[in-house]
Amino acid sequence: MTNPIKVLSEEQMNHFRTEGYLIVKGLFSEEDVRIIEDKFEEISHQVIPGLFEPVLDGSTDDPLKRYPRVMHPHRFDETAKQYLLHKPVMEVLADLYGEEALAAQSMFYYKPPGSRGQALHQDNFYLQVEPGNCIAAWTAIDAANEENGGLLVVPKTSEFELSCPELADSNESFTTHYVKPPKDQKAKPVIMDKGDVLFFNGNLIHGSYRNKTKDQFRRAFICHYANMSATHINMHYRPLFKQDGTIVDLEANSAGGPCGIDFEMAYPH
Repeated sequence: MTNPIKVLSEEQMNHFRTEGYLIVKGLFSEEDVRIIEDKFEEISHQVIPGLFEPVLDGSTDDPLKRYPRVMHPHRFDETAKQYLLHKPVMEVLADLYGEEALAAQSMFYYKPPGSRGQALHQDNFYLQVEPGNCIAAWTAIDAANEENGGLLVVPKTSEFELSCPELADSNESFTTHYVKPPKDQKAKPVIMDKGDVLFFNGNLIHGSYRNKTKDQFRRAFICHYANMSATHINMHYRPLFKQDGTIVDLEANSAGGPCGIDFEMAYPH
């Protein structure tokens, strides 16, 4: 038996159930966004071995080598951990899951001008949450649109099984996996303002455009969660956290996921 919904409307719940995603407008306040902006501007000038390794000496023309994504900033920064466990996000997740959520991963994307996008993929291929599914909370730190590398989603694919990926086009995607959408279903852009949060199901096919602008970053704070009743997750996403910061350590899924060990990669997402 699931808990009654508390912060979302029935219309919002139905949209998530049928389409596989939901935008909640302004879930992060202007002050929240400013704090996150300032924190990751500070981090952008550092090297965090294994989690954030930018090229700081000006020796690269690849914008993603100067500004790679930050992996698991909550593991070394308290501000990132605070927003991984942001109460408004956790409340929405509790409605979507029908139970408390567990925080599994945080990331920060700078998405600088000229940088490649990310090929279409499915999150739970990597997180391997069982039973249940992961849900992403993708927070726009800059407004996101088709020009600066905003997100693409393929609606209603949350009901599809996880697919074994093909090889992505490395000229357009900084990741190597590509999941082809089902016939007659196309990816659509998600337009977001600063502070909006996009929640989406772990089987939903999604990706992002290349940043085609010359002077706009498309920064985003992205976190992934599991349902409290889950028992297993990929070993790279442990430990997990309750909203109050209590550590929860699920059993490790480490056998390469639904496509076998040929697809096993450390932090592919």
